[in-house]
Amino acid sequence: MTVMLDTNILISAGLFYSSRLAELTKRITNSYTIVLSNQILEEFQTVMEQKFPHKKKIFENFLKELNYETVMTPLEIDLEIYPKIRDKKDYPILASAILADVDVFITGDKDFSVVDIKKPRIMTIEEFALEYFC
Repeated sequence: MTVMLDTNILISAGLFYSSRLAELTKRITNSYTIVLSNQILEEFQTVMEQKFPHKKKIFENFLKELNYETVMTPLEIDLEIYPKIRDKKDYPILASAILADVDVFITGDKDFSVVDIKKPRIMTIEEFALEYFC
């Protein structure tokens, strides 16, 4: 199974390195194929540098420990062919997940929770943990 993790999941897991979220993220990356888009990685880097520059080494180590594949975010997106999402800035992430044909997209962004799509399944990390680890 392939799983894409959203930026907010990576940031939270990296920031709270010893938290339950970080442990769940590690379990997911050890059990499934993780896919990250270049946009997710760039957002992660930007947030790290802007908001948490003093934790740069922690974030770098966190990313080094993750085993993941990278996919390219499309540069141009025809909004008519993708499911509707409230925040138009999220279309590149949604398009990346669809084009990469991931099975599950894990996010904490509530805008994704109302997207009408069968694949990828859009789940919170808690929903994923309950379904796949319990």
